[in-house]
Amino acid sequence: MKFKIDENLPVEVADVLKQSGHDAVSVYDEGLSGEIDREIGRVCQEEPRALLTLDLDFADIRAYPPPQ
Repeated sequence: MKFKIDENLPVEVADVLKQSGHDAVSVYDEGLSGEIDREIGRVCQEEPRALLTLDLDFADIRAYPPPQ
């Protein structure tokens, strides 16, 4: 599975996932730290990657509908 690790999680999370056979990158790896949520969401959809985050703004289904 493909994951993107948000900046509010340790970058080591990506390392643990890679060791388990997953394709994982952090927002730091791609120069996305400090970007607005919409940009992070757009990049995740484009790549496609599941975003691992503690940012509750992504839980707002009005801004980020589940089908997207």
